[in-house]
Amino acid sequence: MNRRNFHKMSLLNLLALPFLGMALDLKPKRKLKNVLVHHVYFWLKNPDSKEDLEKLLEGLDGLSKVEEIKTFHIGKPAATRREVIDSSYAVSWFTMFESAKDQDIYQVHPIHLDFVKNYSHLWSKVIVYDSVDAHS
Repeated sequence: MNRRNFHKMSLLNLLALPFLGMALDLKPKRKLKNVLVHHVYFWLKNPDSKEDLEKLLEGLDGLSKVEEIKTFHIGKPAATRREVIDSSYAVSWFTMFESAKDQDIYQVHPIHLDFVKNYSHLWSKVIVYDSVDAHS
């Protein structure tokens, strides 16, 4: 690529950045305050079962309907590999609540109780990490 084409492509790329940000719905970084983060990791009893994985995902999709949940993410282990990363789980369930009270409501909500009743046979292990603001 000659120098003139390189500069033309660089200028086009710079002009495209704002549109890429809009397309990806990127927002400026902001610090979350006064929230309770609830992050759950599930290990399946049958880790090679696509059916069991799909059932658990179905259950989590249903669980997301609890009104007190403000944000949620259903994830799987990323392809990142470093000594400090544990990617042995099958599914992660990340939720955010506006308060500990909302998370307490979620814990006894009929949808949550039905989720545990109807899907707990799928997992062999669950680890939960709850966190609140460190600077409060």
